[in-house]
Amino acid sequence: AAAADASAAAAEARAARVALEQAQADTPQRASGPPGLAPPDPMGRAFATEEALRSDLPGIAFRVPGTDTQVRLYGFAKLTAAYDLGPRNQTDAPAPQSIPLTGSAADRQGGDFGMTARFSRFGFDTRTLTSWGTLETRLEGDFGGGAPTSSNAVFRLRQAWAELGDERLRVLIGQANSLWNEGVFETLIDATNLNQSFVRQAQIRLTGRLAEGLTGQVSIEAPETAFTSTLGVFSPGASLQGGASPAVSSVPDLLARLTWRQDGVELGLRGILRQIEIRTDGTAAPVAVSETAPGWGVAGHVRIPLRLLWEALGQDEIAAMAFYGDGIGRYFAGQTSGQDALTDLGLPGVTTPGLDTIPSYGATLAYRRFWATTLRSTFSYAYARNDYPSYALAFTPGSASALSLNRETQQVFANLIWSPFAEIRNGSFGSGWLDVGLEYVFTRRDLYGGASAAGSAGTGHGIANRFLFAAVVRF
Repeated sequence: AAAADASAAAAEARAARVALEQAQADTPQRASGPPGLAPPDPMGRAFATEEALRSDLPGIAFRVPGTDTQVRLYGFAKLTAAYDLGPRNQTDAPAPQSIPLTGSAADRQGGDFGMTARFSRFGFDTRTLTSWGTLETRLEGDFGGGAPTSSNAVFRLRQAWAELGDERLRVLIGQANSLWNEGVFETLIDATNLNQSFVRQAQIRLTGRLAEGLTGQVSIEAPETAFTSTLGVFSPGASLQGGASPAVSSVPDLLARLTWRQDGVELGLRGILRQIEIRTDGTAAPVAVSETAPGWGVAGHVRIPLRLLWEALGQDEIAAMAFYGDGIGRYFAGQTSGQDALTDLGLPGVTTPGLDTIPSYGATLAYRRFWATTLRSTFSYAYARNDYPSYALAFTPGSASALSLNRETQQVFANLIWSPFAEIRNGSFGSGWLDVGLEYVFTRRDLYGGASAAGSAGTGHGIANRFLFAAVVRF
């Protein structure tokens, strides 16, 4: 149907161009005017290219004259204001894995207030009809690349991709959301929350319709090994004592996803295969080691509209998600500092270091309640756990390595969002161009090794309570 609509739109545009050419040919040229151009249209005359410029895309969009391409500008301006009851968290996007520990200096300082608009976003996308299907491109960014405590926002690239095909089969290349991504539920905060994944990276992706309502996807995506040792937390871009990083990525990540949708119900299943590698040749590591370890993970989610159980519940829905994996920490940056593995490299007496991927698992449950079409809330609870090898207890207490090992993490959300221009069309909710909301976030993390691992940095756990206000204006 989409292809038929696009073909009809293209035919309409071509007909409008022919009409314009005919109008120009039938209009006498003014001697003083530029040769070959028609004079200005008289008042009251219909603009011949009006339909040719009209776009099928929502928002600020137009057809490029003389082509089968449509262009759209989209985005939003967002203001977020947050107050921490304690401890002082000094970031507008607090990751659960790094909230200050109880008893730390930040905890003793108490909470504070902050405001930011740096996560405001804009982008361009295009649609072009070709003999191989529709070509869609997107270029998108925001200003979230700078320091969270600075008002000098730094632009960062979010999306840059092109996708060609139709609803039966499409191929995408460029930087886009990972197939592992899943937001699970609606929040106002700008952080990557517990059990949520918002990884954007270079990839080649294939998307196909397998059956009515069933979509299958596979992708080859950019890898990034991340592991922790007593010497520090390393990724390929990190430095070991001023030299090169021993974290190496030698093969891309392979991902796959199945999604089934019908009558508002959504079921999703995704999986990932990876390779984690440490290679100390050419680095300042105290001993030589070259090891690889496989990483893998599976996750599933379900979204159920409660009107299927009781019509009076309207647009209310329940969403649930669960995952299990080994060596997939970088896809859950909200709870593990992006760790995929641990190594005993650098520990006293270790002459043949190993590489141990980190088993991790967790679950999230959320309920979205519509008090009215224009007023809604989300309530959620998330839990995650990581299992570490026992030698991690020998990491220096209070060091960055020891403080990054969260054995368990929990998070609770409750919000209230007002969208005065929201409406429901054909059973689907649209929030309109304005959201204004309040949100409460509770987060707790417990270190592996407890107070012994924290040392003088605090107790073995951290608790954060944040209240925030946000206003989002879309265009």
